[in-house]
Parts: sequence; C-alpha cells; structure tokens
Amino acid sequence: MNQPATMNPASVIETRGLSKIYPGTAALVDVDYTVRRGKVNVLIGENGAGKSTLMKLLAGAETATSGEILIDGKPAHITDVRSAERYGVGIIFQELNLFPDMTVAENIFAGNELTSGGVIRSKDENHQAKVLLNRLQIPIEPRARVGDLYVGQQQLVEIAKALSKHIKVLIMDEPTSALSKTEVEILFKIIRQLKDEGVTVIYISHRLEEIMAIGDCITVLRNGRLVAEDDVANIDIPWIIEAMVGSSKKRFAFEQHAVGAEVLKVKDLALKRSNGIYAVDHVSFSVRAGEVIGIYGLMGAGRTELLESLLGAQPLALGEIELAGKAIEDLPIPRRIEAGIALVPEDRQKQGMVQLMSILENMTLSSLGKFVRRFSFGALTREKQVEAANDIVRRLAIKAASVDAPIMSLSGGNMQKVVIGKALLTAPKVLLMDEPTRGIDVGAKEDVYKTISLLASSGIAVIYATSELDEAMAVSNRVFVMASGRLTAVMERSEFDSERIVRASTPATAVV
Repeated sequence: MNQPATMNPASVIETRGLSKIYPGTAALVDVDYTVRRGKVNVLIGENGAGKSTLMKLLAGAETATSGEILIDGKPAHITDVRSAERYGVGIIFQELNLFPDMTVAENIFAGNELTSGGVIRSKDENHQAKVLLNRLQIPIEPRARVGDLYVGQQQLVEIAKALSKHIKVLIMDEPTSALSKTEVEILFKIIRQLKDEGVTVIYISHRLEEIMAIGDCITVLRNGRLVAEDDVANIDIPWIIEAMVGSSKKRFAFEQHAVGAEVLKVKDLALKRSNGIYAVDHVSFSVRAGEVIGIYGLMGAGRTELLESLLGAQPLALGEIELAGKAIEDLPIPRRIEAGIALVPEDRQKQGMVQLMSILENMTLSSLGKFVRRFSFGALTREKQVEAANDIVRRLAIKAASVDAPIMSLSGGNMQKVVIGKALLTAPKVLLMDEPTRGIDVGAKEDVYKTISLLASSGIAVIYATSELDEAMAVSNRVFVMASGRLTAVMERSEFDSERIVRASTPATAVV
C-alpha cells in the first residue's frame, strides 16, 4: 500500500520507486528523484544511464512500468504530453521536433493554434512568435521557413515553442548541443530570467563546464539508478565524472602514429549561399592517409557545408577534389561513397538514420551490396549482415539488447554510434564526421575518440568538424580553423594554441 503523499515544499516534483522496463532492458530502476522548486536541476549520466527515459516519464512521452510521480505533493496521472502540460510540465527534446516546411510561427503554435471560428489567426501567431523570439534575442523572422534555418537556430525555435505554453517546469534535454557560444550565453540569460519568474528548470547536458556555470543542484544516474545528488556549489568536475562512471576514468591520450601518402586533395572549393555570400570560400588543403584533421569554427563558419561539398551533398559547390589520385568532383554521392568517402552527418535523426528501421537495417543501409547473395537477384545474406553489425556493436561499445532492436530504443549517444558504424561498413578511405560527439556523454566521447584513433592507425583519413575547442585539439594531427567560409588557420599538433585558435575562428580577426 502506498503511504500518504508528504512532500518537501521546496520540491515541485518527486518520483517514488519509478521504473521503466523495456524488453531485455531495465532503463530505469526504482528511482526516487526530487526536482527543487525555482532551481536549475541538472541531470547527468553516461549514455544509457536513464536520463532521457526519466524525462520522458515526467513529460508524458512514456509511461512508467511502476512507481509514482508527485507534483506539488499530489499524485500526477501523466499519460501523454498534453496531460503533462496540464500539470505544467514541458519538455524540449534532444532531437529536434519541428516541421521543416512550415514557418517558425506555425511550428511554435503547432497543436496549439490560435483560431477563431475554426480559422487560424496567422497574424496573431506571427505577432506572438515575434514577441517570443525577441525574448530569446535571436533575429529570426516568424515567417521564415524552418527548413532554411541552421540546426542551432532550429533549437532556439524549439525553446520558443516550449515557452509559448504555460509551464512551471521546463525540461531541457541537451539544449546547447548545436548552439554557438553566443547563443549559449543567450540561453543562459533566458534560463536565469525564467528562474526569476518562478519557472523550475531540469537541465540535461554533457558539457560539464555548462553544468557548473548554470546549475543549482545536480543528480547523477548510472545504469538506470540514482547514484548521487548534491548542490553544484559543493562539487567539481572530477566529482561528476567519478559519480557517472563509478570511478575516476583515465582520460583519452593522443597516440602519435605514422601517416601515409596524400589521399585527399582539395583545390579552390567554393559554395555560394542564396544571398551571394560564400558558405565555403575557395578552400584548399590536402590530407594524408591515417591523418586526423579537426575542423574548428563557430556556427556559420562553413564547417558543415565543407564536409557536405566533399561528399557531393552540395551540388552547387565548385572546385577540384581528388580522392586517392582520382577526380571525384563530378561524381554523385553513391559513386563518391564507392570511391571511398563517407560522412557521419551532424543531424543523425534526419540525415543519418531511418527511425522505423532496426539497428541492423540502419547500420548496413549504405553497404547493402556487400551482403547480396550471389546469383540471388538481390537477396541479402542475413548471417553476414548480423556478423558485420555485431562486430561494429563490439568495436564501438554500443549498448543494445540486439541488433534487431529498433534504433529508436537506443539512447542518443548509442544512436550516434550506429550512424558511425554505418559509415565504417562502407570501408572509407576518408571518413568525414560532423560534430560526432554532439549529445554524447563523457564516457561515450572517449569511445569516439578511441575509434577515431584506431581508424586513423589503420590508414583511414579522418576529418571531423567540432565546435568544442578541447575536442579539436584532443585527437587531431592538425587543426583547421574556419571563419566566414574561409580556412583561417592550419596548425600542426606541436603548434596547438587555444588562444590562437579562438582568435582565428573570429571573422573580424581571422588570419591564416
């Protein structure tokens, strides 16, 4: 029998014995979690620790297997997102949940349209959307098409969408994973403003410095269980890491290895935006087999456009591209992949995977030709597919009950590992990675770094774009810095200097 609900008035939400069991996996086990009123409640843990599952239960996106949720001391019967919103709980999911062909205003009010007599009041929606966007201090027009925005701008639209509802608890799941430093500062200002207005924030992030800057209190999950909690003022980053992994974890150590001959040569690569400004401004460079190149730059620097141009995903790109001595600039994407170039995209949900498919199907999607049975008119050899997928699961330490499990059953970090595995199965000579550790925890980042190092030591050239300065310097033989589409600095490992890199990434001061 449940005991009568008694609740600390300093708490707005409490869970008691909350559990969520999926077939073959206990995602959450007997969690007693407290959300402190009017605070930024940081929630952290490695991939698969149960963070997103706990938040989905609070936000109504999932229902618990057992346990209860109390809001303001009373049992809350949360069955879906709408019922959670009626209790004043809103969520900004880690993965963007927007309609690319609709306007910003239409997205903000999707499902909560302003109507009169069954007709949507578009003018009122545009006006109120403008008010919200001004509150976020971002120059986005309400009538702009969401699909034309950068990922970081789309994330801010998600935040505006959440703020359009009357909520008292706002859950933010990796809200800064695609934001620039300036946008992060704007977001933090908004969070502090929300606190002043009495809104409670639950904040999930893998960026430990952010946690220390914005958090009031912290809760750590590990393997689906709550293992530690404290005030942020009482802890430090080593405390967080030890609580997350169970012991002090050895950090990644760069291991120098020999590099081979030139494998990729790029000359005068250029891509103009529709407004006439260059997204990639006549960039030239070369990369050797086994070399790791980190591309660092702020949002809008042109990193993503550069990688997409190399793969062939930007048909208007001009310039010369040689892969293993052969020109590929006129080849379509499938032929470039066959030639030996692959991309791990920034937005894994939209560009890196098919949500309705299994882990196995997603992982082998780009290399199906390897698994076709001879003389079978295209029939696939499942045994070889399973063997290849299981090998990737082992190599990348993917947490999954089976390769036949739905990819959407995985945590964000493990989804990313599947996307990386899909690229590896194409046997690339050059592997392009766009923000490969976006939305990934400390432990999983180490796995990605080790993977990059192992691939490079096997002779694959790795080019990865990142907005994290420490990451740019962690695993790279060289760092390329971009600003306003231009390559503004190229540094050998012996020359790495964080101050110089940051200075080169600022358009006004960028100098090669």
